[in-house]
Amino acid sequence: MNIVETSGLGLRTRRGWVYRDVDLTAASGELVAVTGPPGSGRTSLLLTLAGRFPHSHGELRRRGPAALGQVAGVHEPDPTLTVAEHITERLLLLGPVPRRRRRLVPVAAVRARRAYRRDAYAAAVAGAGLTDAPLDPDRYGRDLTPVERQVLGLVLASLGGPSLIVADDVDAGADRPEREWMWGALERLADQGYAVVASARAVEPGVAATVHRIGDPAAPAPALTAEPAPDRSAEVPA
Repeated sequence: MNIVETSGLGLRTRRGWVYRDVDLTAASGELVAVTGPPGSGRTSLLLTLAGRFPHSHGELRRRGPAALGQVAGVHEPDPTLTVAEHITERLLLLGPVPRRRRRLVPVAAVRARRAYRRDAYAAAVAGAGLTDAPLDPDRYGRDLTPVERQVLGLVLASLGGPSLIVADDVDAGADRPEREWMWGALERLADQGYAVVASARAVEPGVAATVHRIGDPAAPAPALTAEPAPDRSAEVPA
């Protein structure tokens, strides 16, 4: 089942096009990689797909809730909280999964949310399929490496049982072994039934991802605080 579909999607501000003519589909259980050079509008596109940023042209259809992983400057770890505290706080905010929604939420997310009073960290990491994650539960947000920030973002995103998970610049600040591990982690999330859309400069060889390249490096991209155009997205209830 397609979770997000776009047709001719674009965002234009007074400074010009941020991204344009994007035709993209991500289905349940599929990993989609959005690639392109810096300034190509990757971050803005991902935020639009997740319903956190507007678009001015084209069509966007989204089925079910979306969750953000790590998006620098927009959705980042709290520097004063440990990894374990981030997870506990998120579980407390989410609360138990309502009975009427349990069939729509991955079993792993339901179990993690039930376990917040016991071992929230272990349950959350296992629920995301990231038990081999390079993540210390006692490490503070301010001390996390780029890869650790990405991992924490994915774990937190999975807790709500969304249909779509997006993560930005998943290869930023990572060496080759870290990039290979990260793409493997994203593949495992998709294998659990999530639609996963991740942006990167490039995709590691052998990754089972649908690659969608965007961007004209010559076109200036405005900051995320630019005056938005009206959002014409239509969300289809799950």
